[in-house]
Amino acid sequence: MTTSDGRKGQVKSVFIVSSGNFLEMYDFMVFGYYAKAIGSTFFPVGNEYASLLLSLMTFGAGFLMRPVGALLLGAYIDRHGRRRGLLLTLALMGLGTLSIACMPGYAEIGIMAPLLILLGRLVQGLSAGVEVGGVSVYLSEIATPGNRGFYVAWQSASQQMAVVFAALLGLLLNTMLPVEAINDWGWRIPFFIGSALIPFLFVIRRLLQETAEFEARKDRPTARQVFASVGQNLPTILLGSLMAVMTTVFFYMITAYTPTYGNSVLSLSATSAMLVTLCVGLTNFTLLPVMGALSDRVGRQPLLLTCAFLAIVSGYPALNWLADGPTFAKLLTVELWLAFVYAGYNGAMIVYLTEVMPARVRTAGFSLAYSVATAVFGGFTPALSTYLIAETGDPAMPGAWLSAAGAISFVATLLLSRTAARRAALTTA
Repeated sequence: MTTSDGRKGQVKSVFIVSSGNFLEMYDFMVFGYYAKAIGSTFFPVGNEYASLLLSLMTFGAGFLMRPVGALLLGAYIDRHGRRRGLLLTLALMGLGTLSIACMPGYAEIGIMAPLLILLGRLVQGLSAGVEVGGVSVYLSEIATPGNRGFYVAWQSASQQMAVVFAALLGLLLNTMLPVEAINDWGWRIPFFIGSALIPFLFVIRRLLQETAEFEARKDRPTARQVFASVGQNLPTILLGSLMAVMTTVFFYMITAYTPTYGNSVLSLSATSAMLVTLCVGLTNFTLLPVMGALSDRVGRQPLLLTCAFLAIVSGYPALNWLADGPTFAKLLTVELWLAFVYAGYNGAMIVYLTEVMPARVRTAGFSLAYSVATAVFGGFTPALSTYLIAETGDPAMPGAWLSAAGAISFVATLLLSRTAARRAALTTA
């Protein structure tokens, strides 16, 4: 194979493996964007705040299944291969999406409606628990020497395209339909569109080739061996989870929560908030591969620590400035700053997490670390932010949560770097 053919093959593999990751994040985004409408459809409790909070709690509940998916499906991928596992996760995600799109509301089937919506979210969470890990590990194993950060960053970049697509669709719906129609039935349209994409994405993901690194590995651990190895490496996984806190909190704050925050909290128009989300997605899509490549040049730790420090010192002040007289321009400025901090951190963090996990349980270890961070911290960020604002009366309180996440990940990065250095020293001794 010529160099040109090899490069084309690499680009094709990156596109194919990222395509299903796009669907996973698209489904999560549209649920967050239309949380208010979903709440009134399935949780009509007579109180707008309570209805929204129940909807956001259901959004967060899907993340509770992610650690389960990380262990069970991660073990499957480490045993049977990256390709087969990624096809399975796509099928599960599609099933959850279709169930939400078609589900009758509370007015039609009563208490079964919220229960079945919760079940659909749990199925999505099971799939998502290993999707990010499976894609990240695949990209790290096909990366060319010295460019692993750049390759792995396309996992997160594909998620940003989902943010952009969902935001564009939201802007289109806001233009074509009145608010009443969107809240009544229009919110289902993005879910039906996501369902329509499933056959296409399934066909192209079937073209995925197994990684050479996995095929060369003679040791294919059983599920029991994977679970045992995860237990042996639990300190590394827990530190990796804490290191991922900042990424998950920032991501769901600047993408899934922005439309609700801009509209319901800051009283800006739904169109303005959705337009800001679109700009955030485009910015992240551009910056993430750049920051991944930068981490290949300057190292992972300097970028991680710098961006975590910026999160600590700017999280609350940025949102406090925004809340003190919110405008479209101020919301855009703050969200783009947070997007820059997020992209810098995530561009180094995802690839670093694949590097510190033992090869034989790389998918399960990575997925568990990332899923625990998402389940405990990131996924409930919209609900927690809504709660903090309601309890304190301070619309800038989500910024304090951003700063806290930065502090947690700053300390975890230092500790994990020392742990990895000690392990490397023992290996070479």
